[in-house]
This record gives sequence, C-alpha cells and structure tokens, in this order.
Amino acid sequence: MTPIGKLIKDELKAQERSVSWFARKLHLDRSNVYRLFQKNSIDTDLLSRISIILGRNFFEPLSDNIKERNRTPGQ
Repeated sequence: MTPIGKLIKDELKAQERSVSWFARKLHLDRSNVYRLFQKNSIDTDLLSRISIILGRNFFEPLSDNIKERNRTPGQ
C-alpha cells in the first residue's frame, strides 16, 4: 500500500495547492507538513481534518487495503 503521507502529498499536488496553504489550514509549520509527507501512518483525528480540508476521504484507501488483505489467503 502507498504510504498515507505520499497519498496526501499527491492529492495536494493534484489540487495545485501549496504547502504553505496546507500548513495554514492545518495550523502547522511547513516543516511539520513536510514531515507528514514522509509518514506511513498518522493520527486519525489529523487524517480526518486533512480529509475535510482536501475534500478527499483518506480513510477509503486504508479501508480498501484491509478488505484486500482479508481476501488474500495466508496473510
């Protein structure tokens, strides 16, 4: 599965939004946003806020991954 930080970074880029804009919306420093892009997992409250700000449900790919793993025998 693609790391959640990369999914967020890719969505921000697709929307042509700046890291500064995103940092302001999240009330974080830009350096913390760059660290967020490197993460494999993040707090669910933060992920919920990010989903609302970017208008994309980032819980969906996580849920899809769980469903896929449950279908795959031996995992």
